[in-house]
Amino acid sequence: MPTDAVGRFLAALDPEHRKVVGARPREEQVRLAAAWERELEADDELDTLDELSPPAAEAEAARRVLERGID
Repeated sequence: MPTDAVGRFLAALDPEHRKVVGARPREEQVRLAAAWERELEADDELDTLDELSPPAAEAEAARRVLERGID
């Protein structure tokens, strides 16, 4: 399992989005991963989901970041 933020963010994405984001410049991947980490920290709903299923919470945060189009 990846330990850096970008690796963890990419692992949280579904395969299709992982491929798309993985092809983006490293700087953009870092920005997206930082937004993902902020989403995980800031959203109380994700805290509850994280208690039940950490991978599901990470995937939901990743989906939200991509949905907002942060780049």
